[in-house]
Amino acid sequence: QVQLVESGGGSVQAGGSLRLSCAASGSAISHYTMGWFRQAAGKEREFVAAIWWSDGDAYYADSVKGRFTISRADAKNTVYLQMNGLKPEDTAVYYCATAAEFGARLRHDYDFWGQGTQVTVSS
Repeated sequence: QVQLVESGGGSVQAGGSLRLSCAASGSAISHYTMGWFRQAAGKEREFVAAIWWSDGDAYYADSVKGRFTISRADAKNTVYLQMNGLKPEDTAVYYCATAAEFGARLRHDYDFWGQGTQVTVSS
């Protein structure tokens, strides 16, 4: 069992930056992929980025590649999503989640989810 708590969401103007945090507790997360998803109003939840905890290998959705960076802090059991160059289309609720496999991109590959944090980007 893994508990996840996101923080760091807020409102920002287009071109701005935010850093989201996801604090994990419970089972040893070193065996997991930690991912970020987002869900805009009226849309499906979509994959954003993920990182394999043990070696830091990361992968991204094409829509955020070059603008977002996922990282982790071992000592804090925390994964971060640094978001730069934000666009209005990045507006969504952002969720972190865990998966057992590296490379997981689909919602059903992820087992445990946080409650989400709202990101709003105005033009």
